[in-house]
Amino acid sequence: MIKISYDINIYRKQLENLLKEEDIVVELGCHIGNTSKLIAKKIKNGKLIALDNSPEAIAKMNNLSQKYNNLEFINGDVRLYDILEEVAKKIETCDILSVDLGGGYHPDTVFKVYFIWASVLKPKITLIRNRGLIDFIKTSQTEESFESSEGWLESCGSEGIPPQIKEFKLWSSKLNEK
Repeated sequence: MIKISYDINIYRKQLENLLKEEDIVVELGCHIGNTSKLIAKKIKNGKLIALDNSPEAIAKMNNLSQKYNNLEFINGDVRLYDILEEVAKKIETCDILSVDLGGGYHPDTVFKVYFIWASVLKPKITLIRNRGLIDFIKTSQTEESFESSEGWLESCGSEGIPPQIKEFKLWSSKLNEK
């Protein structure tokens, strides 16, 4: 199942309703941890890996990591191959993939990040917060039918972690500085 929303309250309510105590959750775009706190409280016997590359996230997320022993924070850019590889090595399964990379901005980047992470982690459920993707879905039409019952696109196969691709460098000029 893949759910897409824009309103942060709807997004958090969806998460709250879907989370189980033993879930393994990967949260892409945790920022200062308001949603992370909700997740960590709900998955008492599970694990949350929360990621963000913003400087504002570091102190707040480190504090939350100390408060919740089921929360691990990684300060990193989710568009980077090394970050995906690091997370994939830490978990064997992913129950929920939570993607909130700016809410209303850059639907192309949000979809690329979702597609690659979901293809690797194979989550049972994915929640994405992005207005642009909702707008695209609501206004598109097709005569074809593709369906996935999981939180990843089953029609795209099972290739594992993709090799580093040149396109990663095109996602952000910041990536070219490394």
